[in-house]
Amino acid sequence: MNEILHLLKRIYGAQAGELAFERLGALLPRYRRRGSSSRRRFSQQDAILITYADMLRDASIPPAQVLGEFARQHLKEQFSAIHLLPFFPFSSDDGFSVSDYFAVNPEAGTWDEIASLGQDFDLMFDYVLNHVSARSGWFSAYLADARGFTDLAIEASPASDWSMVARPRTHPLLTPFHKADGRTVHLWTTFSEDQIDLNYKSIDVLLRMLEVLLFYIARGARIFRLDAVAYLWKEAGTSCIHLPKTHAMVRLLRLILDQVDAGIWIVTETNVPHEENVSYFGDGHNEAQMVYNFTLPPLLLHTLSTGNSAALARWARCLNPPSAQTTFFNFTASHDGIGIRPLEGILSAKEIDDLCRLAVGKGGQVSWKKNSDGSQSPYELNVTYVDAVGPSGGQGTALHARKFLASQAIALALPGVPGVYLHSLLGSRNWQEGVRRTGRARSINRERLDRPELLAALQQGGSFR
Repeated sequence: MNEILHLLKRIYGAQAGELAFERLGALLPRYRRRGSSSRRRFSQQDAILITYADMLRDASIPPAQVLGEFARQHLKEQFSAIHLLPFFPFSSDDGFSVSDYFAVNPEAGTWDEIASLGQDFDLMFDYVLNHVSARSGWFSAYLADARGFTDLAIEASPASDWSMVARPRTHPLLTPFHKADGRTVHLWTTFSEDQIDLNYKSIDVLLRMLEVLLFYIARGARIFRLDAVAYLWKEAGTSCIHLPKTHAMVRLLRLILDQVDAGIWIVTETNVPHEENVSYFGDGHNEAQMVYNFTLPPLLLHTLSTGNSAALARWARCLNPPSAQTTFFNFTASHDGIGIRPLEGILSAKEIDDLCRLAVGKGGQVSWKKNSDGSQSPYELNVTYVDAVGPSGGQGTALHARKFLASQAIALALPGVPGVYLHSLLGSRNWQEGVRRTGRARSINRERLDRPELLAALQQGGSFR
């Protein structure tokens, strides 16, 4: 606990750090476990399934129950853990604009279905800690200047120079909102106008989000994905990404989790170049135990599309985690697109442009980010990995399936824990109807599936699935 107090004072100063420590001391006993979980590290026997809780549907059965039944019947021997993408009530972004951190989206199920799933698999929860929904109760309390919520959001002047701020999107950094007293405030909204960045300079925000984290442990979470953690701390005159206090916050979370249960793991989600990404290992003992291996998906796609493995081989030689307590989370596909920023410094601009053209040729799209000079550059490719490695506009064939499985074999063989997206496991193709329906490029890889239709396809000899 002395380390926690010291770190809180470094982040918040002596007086506020002491106050935060006192409040944390009152909170921890409500959640501290007796002993720790049996597993302290992962091994080559582990693999993690990535899925939404409601990705499989079947009549009136709660989708989380459908997922549990499907996983127990078909996947128990192959996967040790399931990463449930945000299953909380939300207002946008397929769950990543959380309106209530303590509830389960009733369209997915209840905490009972989540608990049932945790009886057979370790559970990985999304800890959406950078932002909250603009339609949440918390934000309504902020607009009303309710006690404990006055510093929830980050107010800033649009007249100031924010050009240095690293932008993963193209929309304006600040969004105007009207408070209950009639004032107009401009707030940080890094990812969308509906996602209000949380102000971690406020210990009210810190303690509120720490309670969310501890609540998830009580609900069975064994692994935490720190969503968009690189943007957590903001300081004027900086890029506002990977700041020292962001790393200090990750160390704080690690120390607190170790107090509750040393068997719980942190996975950082930072879609950035490799050297920046692995900085979240810290010294190998004090930050994340796993980092998303973001360079793998686009670099592997480049290799398969060009037939040249030189860049992949050079990069793979550097996959040396800093300690035996750390490792990589290897994946090729997820609910998001295929990030392009991790290729910076590895591939040339022309090679990256070639990948963008490849994705468009395979029925996908390119999402962009805004640069400090006002220009735009590619941020991610929105295409299923199945179609990204397949023939342009072609139907699923045996050769297509073999090529895709080869891509997965490489990911499975690399040092680290493999993560397999449900749509990759099932051979899902680009969901163009979803893109048309939502107007969002990322919908291409987020289709909800009918379980009876899926089972029929899996039972059909020679089907692509």
